[in-house]
Amino acid sequence: MHGFEDILGQEAIIRHFEDALVTGKLSHAYILAGEEGFGKHLLADRIAAALLCTGEENIHPCGMCVSCIQAEAGTNPDIIYVTHEKQLITVGDVRSQVVDDVQVKPYVGKYKIYIIDEAERMNEQAQNALLKTLEEPPSYVVILLLAANTGSFLPTILSRCITLALKPVRPEAIAELLITRYNLPDYMARTCASFSGGSIGKAIRYATDAEFVSTRDEVIRLMSNIDHMSHADLMGSLSFFGDEKSRGNDSHKVDDFLDMLSLWMRDMLMFKATQDPNRLVFRDSIIDIKRQAALRSFENINDAIDAIEKARKRLRAFVYFDIAMEMLLMALRAL
Repeated sequence: MHGFEDILGQEAIIRHFEDALVTGKLSHAYILAGEEGFGKHLLADRIAAALLCTGEENIHPCGMCVSCIQAEAGTNPDIIYVTHEKQLITVGDVRSQVVDDVQVKPYVGKYKIYIIDEAERMNEQAQNALLKTLEEPPSYVVILLLAANTGSFLPTILSRCITLALKPVRPEAIAELLITRYNLPDYMARTCASFSGGSIGKAIRYATDAEFVSTRDEVIRLMSNIDHMSHADLMGSLSFFGDEKSRGNDSHKVDDFLDMLSLWMRDMLMFKATQDPNRLVFRDSIIDIKRQAALRSFENINDAIDAIEKARKRLRAFVYFDIAMEMLLMALRAL
């Protein structure tokens, strides 16, 4: 088990818990709020391990004591993962796994830690049941609520928890992680990082998604040759989407394709403004981006971005796929 060193972008939250452990001012309840892939689960696991670690440092999990080894294996008896079988977390789930259990003292450690994933799924009755524990918790209880957002929590829950919002991770840091830890090529790491929205989890999924990789390759092939393609060639390129065409903008493949086209245009704008290839996502296509940027004005490139957004809106309005995409490709070639 690592300490916190491999958790990127959440330094402020880590410092909060380090300070709380040093000063002894630990709250009984926290909400870790952040989108999928921001690292809520990993962070909660490490926080729980740090709270129970018997190593000398006492603010980071040492990874070597019995408590840390059990935490890594998911068998530490003082770390309770609250589960639910239904779409919502019900009052029965909260009562049986938290409310009725908190009176039992920790088996070994100083704390007893409850981790409630997807806590925003707690219905009102479940939240009210949890509230009683939050109001008068035993001194050894720490509750970590993991949530994508806090909008569904009752005000009374929010008032009794410290909310810590996870931040998006910088694309540069994500790309470096993908290169060093997953041996991803530099060009692919940058694309996945740019698409991730600051989510390491999403970036890793993109890196291992063959369809995502093929979509990137198709955008490069198309944009590298679009100035010289005939109308028949342009329409022939739509065969790439196969059965996805009938789904229009409900297709992840189509949506990723349009997003990557926008990234290509962004790279043209960036290079035209800075002449710096190191700031590009499609750095491996610098020759084509440099050539196209030289041929097009800033206004032309902005018109191309507008054309991509118009195509997206047409697909959402259920305009026939081939018509919407033909209009887009013709607009891109004409600029």
